[in-house]
Amino acid sequence: MNMRTTNISVDIQLDENNVPEKMTWNAPDGGISHEETKAMLLSVWDDKSKEALRIDLWTKDMTQDDMKRFFHQILISMSSSYLRATDEEEVATRIAAFAEEFAVASKIKD
Repeated sequence: MNMRTTNISVDIQLDENNVPEKMTWNAPDGGISHEETKAMLLSVWDDKSKEALRIDLWTKDMTQDDMKRFFHQILISMSSSYLRATDEEEVATRIAAFAEEFAVASKIKD
């Protein structure tokens, strides 16, 4: 079997208090090189402990309004991913509905 390896990386510049000031990410197979970003939420599944492990980072100049939009878009994408992974349309619809409730509650949508 011919296995191939690829890499996705994030470079983080920290201030003197270890707070992210600048972040860039790289995904060479996708043509992305040192693309700047203001926030990232990375989750991985630990099969041994059966739990999600997370790294949540954002730069100090990420605005609250942009963070709210970021979370809204993540919730919408989770609905799509959940449907693809489980084929459970009712649950995916509930996640999407919550995303819309979140958008209204956080005042990013009327």
